[in-house]
Amino acid sequence: MIALELAPDLAAELRRSLAANRRVSVVEFDVLEWEWPTRPFSVVANLPFASSGAILAHLLRAPRRAPSRADVIVQWDFASKQTAVWPATLKSTYWRAWYDVTLTRRLAQTAFSPPPSVDAAVVRFDRRPQPLVPVEESERYWNFLSEAFRAPGPVRRALDARLPSLQVKRLAPTLGFAPDARARDLDARQWAALYAFATRPGAAPGSRPRQGRR
Repeated sequence: MIALELAPDLAAELRRSLAANRRVSVVEFDVLEWEWPTRPFSVVANLPFASSGAILAHLLRAPRRAPSRADVIVQWDFASKQTAVWPATLKSTYWRAWYDVTLTRRLAQTAFSPPPSVDAAVVRFDRRPQPLVPVEESERYWNFLSEAFRAPGPVRRALDARLPSLQVKRLAPTLGFAPDARARDLDARQWAALYAFATRPGAAPGSRPRQGRR
């Protein structure tokens, strides 16, 4: 086990408390600069509330070097937003291409010492046995989603440069979303299917897009 801690005093305290456990290495390091291993690994972390989004983005951004499972403590509002069925966010939609994301527990302020000013939550990321998007296309998929979530108006207009508006309207009932749905209204599977149609010309509405393999 490798324990990462940025604060020198907390790292020193961890070394003292874990001195008898030779299986644990305490490393004083900024997690945002850490290079994740290519072999399977898991993460358990109590993330700083102010940088939870940045740390998770660093952890989950490249699915080739991402954990098999992660259990993280984050601020309650952040957890609620990123695990909600609706409205979808750019990050949560991207993460769900490779992970099942679950809010597993609420933690009151009194669970911490010293107590923070807000409640917290435990969020779990479980690697999907079958990804919704091939891992080798992660960067391309991120750009696809980013363009769609940045654009105002319905998805059919946001994707017009990649997928004709008329085709999106035809796909809408097949994939289960409204013709005038916005980016936040689609779930991870609907986005993955739209991406498959947009990047694989010739797929007809109603046909099944190719799914990624792990």
